[in-house]
Amino acid sequence: MAGIGTAGTKAQLYGAFAASGKALASGKRLELLDLLAQGERTVDALAKAAGLNLTTASAHLQTLKQAGFVATRREGVRIHYRLAGDDVARLFALLRKVAERHQAAAAAARDAHLGADDGAHVSREELRARVAVGDVVVLDVRPVEEYRAGHIPGAVSLPVDELVDRVDELPEETDIVVYCRGEYCVLAHDAVRLLTDRGRRAIRLDDGMLEWRLAELPVDAGDLA
Repeated sequence: MAGIGTAGTKAQLYGAFAASGKALASGKRLELLDLLAQGERTVDALAKAAGLNLTTASAHLQTLKQAGFVATRREGVRIHYRLAGDDVARLFALLRKVAERHQAAAAAARDAHLGADDGAHVSREELRARVAVGDVVVLDVRPVEEYRAGHIPGAVSLPVDELVDRVDELPEETDIVVYCRGEYCVLAHDAVRLLTDRGRRAIRLDDGMLEWRLAELPVDAGDLA
């Protein structure tokens, strides 16, 4: 029995797949997905965080929406964007790892962005065990709005740009485990270096909030700790 498909329908199918790939073929659109993986945001907030003007940010977001990667809701005159599903976050995370494993340029760019990785770090499993014992402070150095959207239970919010002025709030004799958006987020690396220079026992979580969510680990939301 002959199959139903034809060369034309096959081309349509692969064209649909290619449309998704085309929507991802922009560094700035990937950065917007990275930001949205932390929680819902307005166009204004996304533009500011990504260093874009409103027109350019809106155009990128429309491309992502047409591909089905993001969804929206309206609140008055404001449009709020969010990822269309956890599968989009998983695709984004997988894309980064595949690029790092198979592109020398990606690995080199990672090292240039994050700097030398010569500090101590812990896995999610190790962190959960230490939190259960109660011998660490967990420090979230992302912007406050990202912390409110979802954070590791018990984590203290101290954005990296406030760290210099507030370092005295942190203990000197307790290990401080720092995390930010994900494995490729520079905020945690910068925070660990700063805290170490000021005599704190800083350790980095070896990934971040994106991977924590994708592992379906507990997440708290709301007010600052």
